[in-house]
Amino acid sequence: MARVIKNKELVNTKLATNYGGWMYCEKCNKNIGYLCYVTYDELKFNYECNCGSKGSIFLDFEDSQEGCNCDKELVTIKNRLCCSFDESPLITILDKNLKKYKLEITCKSCNKTYKKEVK
Repeated sequence: MARVIKNKELVNTKLATNYGGWMYCEKCNKNIGYLCYVTYDELKFNYECNCGSKGSIFLDFEDSQEGCNCDKELVTIKNRLCCSFDESPLITILDKNLKKYKLEITCKSCNKTYKKEVK
C-alpha cells in the first residue's frame, strides 16, 4: 500500500518517483543517490553537488512516528546505508558526485534516527 506524504520539500533536487528511487541534482542532472521506498519514515538531506548547486530533501508521511536518536552508525552493505539494528536498506549516497552532505534518516521498522555528515 502506498504511503501518504505529509511533507515533501525538494530544493534543486528531483526524485525518480513520488517518495523514493533515484535522486538527482536538478542543475546538472547527476545522480546523487537512491532512496529506498518502504524502509524509511523521515528524511532530511542537505547537500552540495560537485557542480556547485546546493540542494535538500525533506520527506515524511502521515503515519510517520517521531524517531529517537541513535548513537550507532549506519551499516554499509553493498553501497547502501542500512539500519544497524535490522540491516534494512535506507539510502545510497553517491559520494563521488557530492562535495558534502548532511543526512538525517529514520528507519520505519525500529524508529531509530541516524545522522551522518560528510564535509
